[in-house]
Amino acid sequence: MRVLVVEDDSQVAAYLIKGLKEQGHNVDHAADGKNGLFLASSEDYDAMIIDRMLPELDGLAIVKSVRAAGKTTPMLILSALGEVDARVEGLRAGGDDYLTKPFAFSELLARLDALLRRARQTTATETTLRVADLELDQLTRTVKRGGITIALQPREYRLLEYLMHNAGRVVTRTMLLEQVWDYYFDPQTNVIDVHISRLRGKIDKNFDPPLLQTVRGAGYMIREPE
Repeated sequence: MRVLVVEDDSQVAAYLIKGLKEQGHNVDHAADGKNGLFLASSEDYDAMIIDRMLPELDGLAIVKSVRAAGKTTPMLILSALGEVDARVEGLRAGGDDYLTKPFAFSELLARLDALLRRARQTTATETTLRVADLELDQLTRTVKRGGITIALQPREYRLLEYLMHNAGRVVTRTMLLEQVWDYYFDPQTNVIDVHISRLRGKIDKNFDPPLLQTVRGAGYMIREPE
């Protein structure tokens, strides 16, 4: 495996490089953000470990640039900033995981292995879900029907994604609460009805035939028209 380490702290960098090489990985190192971005953009890596606070160019700027270029390489962000807001910012910038300094190398290695497993699974499986002319791209999180892009709110997207994963099967209200809302109670809440109505208005209202069906007394189903 080929790994890029972008870290300006020489001791941390040496620690990472030594540990990764002992695991049999090939490692390239950049000591500042400018060179880090050059390597990340011009070379192909299996994974990148990027420090957040770097000279020349901030680590999040590297992450954003890599993602803007269309690269899906797993990226683990390292930072001394451990606050929730900082972690969220790093993940939203395009990082796949966020590890706070100081850290144990065993934890970093475990997180890196998890990212690589996830990447291999994504590569090995179909990332676009299709039902009739409705398409959902799980990598770009875009939805189209008949070639027309449909804007969905995050919860609407999760709802549609779950329904499409179970296309042709009845999905109960309890299943939706557990899988989409993470609720394990109150199956009588109307939050599902509200979101189903909104979703139906976006994916079915201006298209034919309708794909999202209510199965009376059972739940909901999305399926190919007969």
